[in-house]
Amino acid sequence: MLRVRCLRGGSRGAEAAHYIGSRLRGAFTGWVQRTFQSTQAAAASQNTCAADEKATSPVPKDCLVCSYNEWDPLEEVIVGRAENACVPPFSVEVKANTYEKYWGFYQKFGGQSFPKDHLKKAVAEIEEMCNILKGEGVIVKRPDPIDWSVKYKTPDFESTGMYAAMPRDILLVVGNEIIEAPMAWRARFFEYRAYRRLIKDYFNSGAKWTTAPKPTMADELYDQNYPIHSVEDRHKLAAQGKFVTTEFEPCFDAADFIRAGRDIFVQRSQVTNHMGIEWMRRHLAPDYRVHIISFKDPNPMHIDATFNIIGPGLVLSNPDRPCHQIELFKKAGWTVIQPPVPLIPDDHPLWMSSKWLSMNVLMLDEKRVMVDANETSIQKMFEKLGISTIKVNIRHANSLGGGFHCWTCDIRRRGTLQSYFD
Repeated sequence: MLRVRCLRGGSRGAEAAHYIGSRLRGAFTGWVQRTFQSTQAAAASQNTCAADEKATSPVPKDCLVCSYNEWDPLEEVIVGRAENACVPPFSVEVKANTYEKYWGFYQKFGGQSFPKDHLKKAVAEIEEMCNILKGEGVIVKRPDPIDWSVKYKTPDFESTGMYAAMPRDILLVVGNEIIEAPMAWRARFFEYRAYRRLIKDYFNSGAKWTTAPKPTMADELYDQNYPIHSVEDRHKLAAQGKFVTTEFEPCFDAADFIRAGRDIFVQRSQVTNHMGIEWMRRHLAPDYRVHIISFKDPNPMHIDATFNIIGPGLVLSNPDRPCHQIELFKKAGWTVIQPPVPLIPDDHPLWMSSKWLSMNVLMLDEKRVMVDANETSIQKMFEKLGISTIKVNIRHANSLGGGFHCWTCDIRRRGTLQSYFD
């Protein structure tokens, strides 16, 4: 309906509105009729009726994409690449997400390749991981190799790229929909390019494809004076709900979300703000419920080394970062397991992560888990739970910021949408 607002002018304004409306009504009505007829003709020419598609199944029969949780039998997965990985420039958002002992490393090597020998070993580890997944009957897809050292410039910032190592950070699969996260680091602005070939293939198979609003990543998105000179500072700020990202515009990394059927859990972190969470909440409603949970974490970034759901009613909860809402899970009858202390040595470089990547595991189904070959303590924990361990060594790959869950994005799991909290 065409509306003409009368801001001021009393009866004269009303008369003007009536006059304008009478002059426009005929033209507007004709335009609506022509548009409606054109739309009808276009719709009639389609081979597939949208109403018929909606009436049959929420997931097209031949769609390659379908995953509702973290534990249904895994059939297809994207595994990231370490090739050409570059150290991100040492900007304020990188500083807020890394440990102080590595700041010199970022200041010296930002925009350059990670150490070549280390990368070579990481590449070999991930290739072996892919081979083992294939041996377990899983279809493996890989992103395209890209030169991440190329400089780029937007109207708001300049940067170089980082890598396409962690598909879990940028892609979230909910049912038959692939959601591209907007990201929060400037070095990751164009990371989506490495996955576009794959996503187009999945789209052509019937998947939904959604790209979340891309942030400008202007200076206003970040607290330029964010005080993080000590762990104490970080704890205090996190407890106050203060992070390096502001609410200037929506931003989130997909790895801050973890799925349990109709319920999806997310944390407000250094890379995921409330606007980003609210965008996801509205986008996924009413079929899915997005819940914010929080932790005693001095440096929250990505939920899956803090809180990793590994089965229906089963969750790993980091003992160093207890969940403030853990009673929600206990009241629902869930079993909360605290994984053992990681065994990774102190001198192993972890430029972009913590030792707790030991709990960043990938479930192949409810009874099989991919776990680090060096982490014998957590292997024993899984075996006591009746879960077989598939042991793979990715220690050098860990240094780039992720474990098995981070290095993968499950595209298809054999299962249906369930509710585990009703």
